[in-house]
Amino acid sequence: MFRFENPHYLYLLLLLVVLAALHYYSFYRRRKNLERYGDMNLLKQLFIDVSRVRPEIKFWLCEAALACFIVALARPQFGTKVETQERQGIEAIIALDVSNSMLAEDVKPNRLSKAKMLVSNMVDGMKDDKVGLIVYAGLAFTQLPITSDYVSAKMFLETISPDMINVQGTDIAEAIKLAQRSFTAQDGVSRAIFVITDGEDNEGGAVEAAKEAAEKGVRVYVLGVGDPGGAPVPMPGTNHYILDEEGNVVVSKLNEEMCREIARAGNGSYIFVDNSSSAQKKLSEQVDRLAKAKMEATVYSEYDEQFQGFLLLGLLFLLVDVFILERQNHKFRLSDLFKRKEKNV
Repeated sequence: MFRFENPHYLYLLLLLVVLAALHYYSFYRRRKNLERYGDMNLLKQLFIDVSRVRPEIKFWLCEAALACFIVALARPQFGTKVETQERQGIEAIIALDVSNSMLAEDVKPNRLSKAKMLVSNMVDGMKDDKVGLIVYAGLAFTQLPITSDYVSAKMFLETISPDMINVQGTDIAEAIKLAQRSFTAQDGVSRAIFVITDGEDNEGGAVEAAKEAAEKGVRVYVLGVGDPGGAPVPMPGTNHYILDEEGNVVVSKLNEEMCREIARAGNGSYIFVDNSSSAQKKLSEQVDRLAKAKMEATVYSEYDEQFQGFLLLGLLFLLVDVFILERQNHKFRLSDLFKRKEKNV
């Protein structure tokens, strides 16, 4: 497969067309000026050392050299080079609550946006780790299978919203169980589940699920987002708040005690997320504390650079151009050599 790493530089090839047009226009003007002085055949006899072909050759050699340099600047790449690289890191599954209560604005700009910001910064700090994304509300499903493609992870993270799941509620247990099934089968790798929630577990069973994960060697960390005092939940697409069946404004409160209980059962820790940056720092510390283990060998492809050949070819064209004189050298004309030989005889 052939491609250019910087294809926008290829637009500079249009410069070659402009230079060629200027070159022939200049030749046309010179010829017109010479025709004013007399017959062209007579003028050719007067300027016997002037070559018409050599300047043309030199011009096209310069054009070819410039074309090679432009192509080299565009960095042509050919084929793929497959390498096997052994990596060292952890496997982390992010389980992100996307229930409507995560739209509460007690954490700015709102709980969900703050959580996404934390995850994005967490991914930025990863190097040889693998990460997966799970979203949950009344149901849980995999948003991104575990991967080392951090660009894709951040791209999928940006698309997360409460509209992704129609069944409202907060089933933390189902999210933890799905996360356990989402890790790779490799042995000896440190694994962790990072549950991000406002602590409103409507379905129950989260503590038991976290304990089961811990028994399998998977740590469960809980990030509680929000204010224990509570905040109203905005109604998506409106300027109003969600009301209960009796017409009262629904107030969502962070259940820190439940978050701590899940984290203890999962042999992890609880991190309180507010408007400060302390949660980000604590999250980074917890990730760094996880034991690093060698990951399964990863195969990836990259393109081989081919610009060197075009660069050398361009230099060769310039070198040939230097050795070609625009005017004819009578010392090397065959006709003059024969005349000097006859004179000596």
